[in-house]
Amino acid sequence: MVQWLKERPYLSSLMLIGGVTLLCLGIHNLVGYRVVAFMLLVSVSILALFLDIRPVIMAALGSALIWDFLFIPPRFTFSIGSTEDGLLLLTYFIIALIHAVLTYKIRDVQKKVREKEAREGQVKFYNTLLNSLSHELRTPITTIIGAADNLLTLRQGLSEQDREELLHSIASASVRLNQQVENLLSMSRLESGVFQVRRDWVDIRELIHRCVQRLEPAINKYRQAIFIPDNMPLVKVDQGLVEQMIHNLISNVIQHTPEGTDVIVRADYADGNLTLTVSDTGKGFPEAEIGMVFEKFYRVKGSRPGGTGLGLSIVKGFVEAQQGRISLRNLPLSGAEFTIELPAEASYLNGIKNE
Repeated sequence: MVQWLKERPYLSSLMLIGGVTLLCLGIHNLVGYRVVAFMLLVSVSILALFLDIRPVIMAALGSALIWDFLFIPPRFTFSIGSTEDGLLLLTYFIIALIHAVLTYKIRDVQKKVREKEAREGQVKFYNTLLNSLSHELRTPITTIIGAADNLLTLRQGLSEQDREELLHSIASASVRLNQQVENLLSMSRLESGVFQVRRDWVDIRELIHRCVQRLEPAINKYRQAIFIPDNMPLVKVDQGLVEQMIHNLISNVIQHTPEGTDVIVRADYADGNLTLTVSDTGKGFPEAEIGMVFEKFYRVKGSRPGGTGLGLSIVKGFVEAQQGRISLRNLPLSGAEFTIELPAEASYLNGIKNE
């Protein structure tokens, strides 16, 4: 309704003043023409809350003329029977104009304050982002440069084991660098609003195994388990978004959970929803901080160094972009569990939902 008013400001003004006028014509014998002035003034005030100043001034002038012509004695003429009524009409018009101008000024100030806060928020966001990434990008780049330099300058004096270790260092740092760049690009897309969900048929089983393989060799230090029903259908989701969501959740486990614990990924489909869970058997989250883990740059107190605090906020943004929900809970014995629910179409290749 408000949007319709803003798109057709002059028509909205005419319709509201006209509607109130018709109402007043029916009740003016009961309430008197002075009460009619208050009703018209309220109408102008309502318009001033939503519209630009020009249609509001038009409404103020039009309502004053309507009040004079239709309600002030003698009726159906622009002549005014008494000096008192003339002063009332002049006062009405002045109050309507002042109200329109003041309301417009207040709205304009509020708009400028919101724009200033938005600009300050963006500056703060990008400053925090750059400060956070400066270390996270520098570390893997330094590792890659150092290992590559050793391979080039000491190639003859290095043992096979030393070369393998340097190559593993380069590979591990490259994966970490790639993840940080992906997170940076993803957050930029979310913040800018330049974002489109591209749904297609996806084999979730294959996607999850691919995510796990991408995280090798780091994930090999954990006990891994993947649970997917044998009759899992193809689902229509954005493959790129879902893959990065799962990747970020598993990366979060690797980053903050002791080595040798469990990383468990589950997928299921029921009632039009794809459900994905990533759980672990670590220490879990402090209960007081569970509601804040999806905020940008938030890091759980006492967590080990590393990471930008963007991974989980990106997951939440991607889930919401697909009209889904994400939740986090601590498990009864140990560890935590992230649960994602995404509305999705399904296609059973064999035409059978339950075997």
